[in-house]
Amino acid sequence: MLGGYWELNALSRPWLAFTALLWSLAAVHARGYFAAEQRKASAGDQVVQRRCQRLALLWPLTLLGNVLLIIAQDIASFYLGFALMTFSAYALVVHSGSDEARLGARAYLILAVIGEGLILGGLLWAAGTVETLTLKGMREGIAAADYGALMALLLWLGFGVKAGVIGLHVWLPLAHPVAPAPASAVLSGAMIKAGLLGWINVLPLGGEGLSPGLTLLGHVMLVAGLAAAFGAALYGVWQRHPKAVLAYSSISQMGMLTAMVAMGLAAPEVWSLLLPGVVFFAAHHALAKGALFLGTSISEHMPRWPQPLLFALIALPGVSLTGALAAGMLSKWGVKSALYEMHHEHLIMLLTWAAIGTSALISVCVWRQWQQRHSGGSNAFQWGAWLAALVAALVTPMWLPLPVGSVKVPPATEWLSLSWPFPVGVMVVVMAVVICTGWLRRIAIKTPPAGDLWWLYSAFSLKGLRVIGAIARACEGVKMASVSFSLAIERTLMEQLKRSLFAEAWMRHHGSGLMMAFAVIAALLLMWEGLR
Repeated sequence: MLGGYWELNALSRPWLAFTALLWSLAAVHARGYFAAEQRKASAGDQVVQRRCQRLALLWPLTLLGNVLLIIAQDIASFYLGFALMTFSAYALVVHSGSDEARLGARAYLILAVIGEGLILGGLLWAAGTVETLTLKGMREGIAAADYGALMALLLWLGFGVKAGVIGLHVWLPLAHPVAPAPASAVLSGAMIKAGLLGWINVLPLGGEGLSPGLTLLGHVMLVAGLAAAFGAALYGVWQRHPKAVLAYSSISQMGMLTAMVAMGLAAPEVWSLLLPGVVFFAAHHALAKGALFLGTSISEHMPRWPQPLLFALIALPGVSLTGALAAGMLSKWGVKSALYEMHHEHLIMLLTWAAIGTSALISVCVWRQWQQRHSGGSNAFQWGAWLAALVAALVTPMWLPLPVGSVKVPPATEWLSLSWPFPVGVMVVVMAVVICTGWLRRIAIKTPPAGDLWWLYSAFSLKGLRVIGAIARACEGVKMASVSFSLAIERTLMEQLKRSLFAEAWMRHHGSGLMMAFAVIAALLLMWEGLR
């Protein structure tokens, strides 16, 4: 009736499956995670009551937006779901109300507004140019439009805020450490994938006869993705907060996915082979990263389990993310086999080296969790949901509704090439720890702050505001001077006007007498002239 077009297809069906599963497990975990806050709220703590009420309202709205954008095939419904998810998720970040939480929420909201502006501009421009209301029509129209590359650029950057594109990623390491563990799980597992889904839905990936501008955009995306994959790993290993390390791991993994999506524009012929692997990779990353974030609350409130077993389980989804075992190995092979078939060995090599960074980040995260572990016992809701997410991540192909033949088992000869980055990454971290705690222990090594470029942006913004303030003050001075000058001119003119009015009044009172005098004088002159 309203022109909406919703559908479950080969793309949206598996996307909805892993999104719904992760949200469900996070909700179960939250039931135990927020138990202490609920008791405080029941006891009459007004501050906690407001926090819980805000979360109870905006958590389901965020979920609703996430689900809507997955099933929507028309532009209006898709953007409505995306915007609803984006702005409702503010409550998930700011929940604790601490200064750090407010900073993370502020960074999230600023980047969200920028992203929404870019998305809305790109969608309206493309829809108006192509004259379509569906995402499919937009994809086809952007491929043929004269300014299709600029439309695609706006949409790539807009959705890139959510997907953690390098330069726009700064909200992730600021928001994740302060958000509750179940909120971090859905932020990094499900919501970050909304940006990836946006790219797949609106960019003409795999299209025939793409313009040079779109091909160039594909190469830019490829470089940006690889820069994020390596740069986030190099920066993230220095973080002290486990969830900050995991945030940089998400940026690195999304960088790999960005590089894969870029191939749909840079080398369109490979996209049809690569798409099933991208969906599988995204699903596995969602559940594995969700399990890792839920695991941070387990290490903060350890159950009475043997600690070696507990931390082995905490690390297990991270090991799978590196491609060393289970669904992680299958997802990496699904991507690499497509690239092998189209002879993109150089990209395979770069993605393999990036997996070393993933391994290093997971190792650092588990090490930080071990250092910051606390007893206290998590309840059954917490560890039950965490274990379910862990198992779901390891056996992703068994429940994910992918098309038949999408999941490929790597041959035994490839197992070593898929798994060797994990031990290498662990060795790199162990060597770095030995060096830093041994030879360099007397050197004060300052940990770089989470948020990296955010602080640079903030510094430039403050300087910019100071410059704008100085310009405003200068303009105010010019304004005051001009007002003073105008007032002086006004006073002078008023004095002249007063004199003129006085002269007018004098003339009005004495004008008739003067005229009579002039007439008499004129008559006398004429008479005198006549007598001559």
